[in-house]
Amino acid sequence: MKRRVPAEWELQEQVWLSWPHQQETWPGHYEPIPAFYLRWIDSLRESMSVKLLAGDPIIGDCENQIQGRSGVDVIRIETNDCWIRDYGPTFVQTDSPNPLMGVDWKYNSWGGKYPPWEADNLVASRICSELDIPCTQSQLCVEGGAMEFDGLGRMLSTSSCLLSPNRNPDWSRIQIEEEMERLLGIHEIMWLDGGGLCGDDTDGHIDQLARFIDPENVVVATTDDRCDANYPALDLNFRLMQAWGEETSPRVTIHRLPTPPARFVDGKRVPESYCNFLRLGSERLLVPSFGASSDEYARALLTELTNITVEMIDCRDMVWGLGALHCASRDQPA
Repeated sequence: MKRRVPAEWELQEQVWLSWPHQQETWPGHYEPIPAFYLRWIDSLRESMSVKLLAGDPIIGDCENQIQGRSGVDVIRIETNDCWIRDYGPTFVQTDSPNPLMGVDWKYNSWGGKYPPWEADNLVASRICSELDIPCTQSQLCVEGGAMEFDGLGRMLSTSSCLLSPNRNPDWSRIQIEEEMERLLGIHEIMWLDGGGLCGDDTDGHIDQLARFIDPENVVVATTDDRCDANYPALDLNFRLMQAWGEETSPRVTIHRLPTPPARFVDGKRVPESYCNFLRLGSERLLVPSFGASSDEYARALLTELTNITVEMIDCRDMVWGLGALHCASRDQPA
């Protein structure tokens, strides 16, 4: 059976979100988050339907807040936190009688950092059950934000996530590559191992560092400020991606996507990156903005590269939870 993970610019069926109920995700700054989600949902449903997870006892409050919004279905599935990209299923297209299936990876809250995570670990299989599609379980501990696909069998990731001892202590790189080929049809992994963003608690998720625009173009988070603590890692990432782009097939052009200047909340730097965008198929690109002069440059560059509508969404409140649009969503391909 042939398997393929579609690229995010391909046709999509709907988007999955989890209602944000864990106030400690935004310690001291949770109050604006529900309103942010409602605005984001209103933007999403302009293009496609939204499936919104909420379990007891919050489902009643969630349904009340969503009331009157067409195109949004509240699904009774319990969660510990809102980062559905990381614990939701990886959707795979196949040439079997079941054209869509899901992969359910092990999930342990980014290496055991934020217990409990038992409810989140069950979400992937429950979504597959809700959709009535096959679900394959893997013993590999992987978050969705640690994988980026071009739709042709190539994948970007980082060793600091997939090979970390707090996730997969008994797996080698070769074993992980074999598992990705077996379950996802991946034939090439680019391990981007320059380093991650300051303030990032994921050990270096790729969706903060490098994203495919199409099979021949990738944007990479960079900074020109040599005094920025992120400079050494991001500069090395860019050079590693350039070298890979010249060797892989089809060849890939690497574009700098500068991060905003360092910003701190309650004395802690937040990991802000325009790479954490959410693509809605071939229609729209939702990009986090951070109230910086670099916002407009990011919008212009991504508009030029994608040739689709780019909508900036203010994520200054959301990113205090150490994630943004891509982290908190799970697109479902058609």
